[in-house]
Amino acid sequence: MGLKEKLLQDMKEAMKAKDKVKLSTIRMINSLIKNAEIEKRGELTDEEIVQLLMKYAKQRRESIEMYEKGGRQDLVEKEKAELAIVESYLPKQLSEEEIRDIVKQAIEETGASSVKDLGKVMKVVMPKVKGKADGSVVNRIVREMLES
Repeated sequence: MGLKEKLLQDMKEAMKAKDKVKLSTIRMINSLIKNAEIEKRGELTDEEIVQLLMKYAKQRRESIEMYEKGGRQDLVEKEKAELAIVESYLPKQLSEEEIRDIVKQAIEETGASSVKDLGKVMKVVMPKVKGKADGSVVNRIVREMLES
């Protein structure tokens, strides 16, 4: 079953269970997918949907951060609930340990020695972790490892 079919099935279940948060989040995801398909003028693949969900999850994380700074705990809770639902449709995220192993291999592969080589290392690492790790986390780890 594809990701779109899973979303449709989960939306029906959320309607039956009267789960308003899950229902509204899935509807938002479906509208994002529909808009992307209109823009592309064709069906999105599961991989493209995952990319879309990664972007949406990143926006949710940024919103949580902003609401926390603004002291809006009610909105923080709402965003966290939405984020949890969005993340349930994403592939399992790599642990920091797994990312470090991939980065270590990439540094050896490219012969990188300083932070100036960050771009070279990121070019090798990102295709390997695509959809399984947040780019900002990967960037931070690469930076740490090149500085030490």
